[in-house]
Amino acid sequence: ETWDKVHAILTESPRKRAANTRSDTPALLKGLLYGPDGAAFSPTHTRKGGRLYRYYVSQTVLKHGAGSCPVGRVPAGEIEAAVIDQIRAVFRQPEIVAGTWKSARAKDGAITDADAREALIRLDPLWDELFPAEQARIVTLLVERVDIGTDCLNVRLRMDGLARLAREMSAEVGAAA
Repeated sequence: ETWDKVHAILTESPRKRAANTRSDTPALLKGLLYGPDGAAFSPTHTRKGGRLYRYYVSQTVLKHGAGSCPVGRVPAGEIEAAVIDQIRAVFRQPEIVAGTWKSARAKDGAITDADAREALIRLDPLWDELFPAEQARIVTLLVERVDIGTDCLNVRLRMDGLARLAREMSAEVGAAA
């Protein structure tokens, strides 16, 4: 029985096995993370002692070797947590809420400032309850680009994404009422 399982795995093409492995490994910032030299960071992982270690590695490092980029590798959990913390802080900033409301109202005149504020404020405490796929969808909706340096992190947001999220959340608030 074990032999049959191993044989079935090995008969699958190596490319397909690798693609399946990559798709099973979450990468919240895939396609969004860039280094100080402008090169993209790609998600990767390794297993050691039965434990999964996820990280993002610079394309510069992959092409030119270690030491070619001041920020070569970054632990995935740490950088993802830092980006999520910044996103969640946005939900609590009144000036961001006001800008989001103006943008959302341009697309849907029925959304009020209170609707936008309520929608974004409600999301912060719910964040930890969301499924990872929904968190990833929201990050993709809100984040245009993340630039990482040796001593800084800059998260560039999509205002249209904030407006869309506010519209979605206010529609849910309206449906629940």
